[in-house]
Amino acid sequence: MSIVRRSNIFDPFSLDIFDPFQGFPFDAFRSLAETRPGFVDETSAFANTRIDWKETPEAHVLKADLPGVKKEEVKVEVEEGGILQISGERTKEREEKKDKWHRVERSSGKFLRRFRLPENAKVDQVKASMENGVLTVTIPKEEVKKPEVKAIEISG
Repeated sequence: MSIVRRSNIFDPFSLDIFDPFQGFPFDAFRSLAETRPGFVDETSAFANTRIDWKETPEAHVLKADLPGVKKEEVKVEVEEGGILQISGERTKEREEKKDKWHRVERSSGKFLRRFRLPENAKVDQVKASMENGVLTVTIPKEEVKKPEVKAIEISG
């Protein structure tokens, strides 16, 4: 059973499906918004950076949806110990005094995601590209050497 909110027949967002966890755990931080402006927005932007990670026979491939972010605003770094870090900032749209906002759902602010790469990752050969708002990071894999098997003759 799904609960559907219908507040206004002309509101294109009025048919949103009710999500009891919407905003969780960030609603707990709402009181911090008064003492540290922008905290909730920064936290939301961090959490909303969705990244897919797949492994192919040749490489690990990460894809991040970063709509509206230019490649100059994104940093991809590999730290010692095989930690891949993707960071950047999605800038907020300038508000004009004469504008009347009805709803703001697109997040803005800084984002940061960190991943510990597997031991077979060639961290010195990481490549990144960005096309149509999708960042693709490719980390080649080292060939896994198969253990050499030596047959032992049984005497007797």
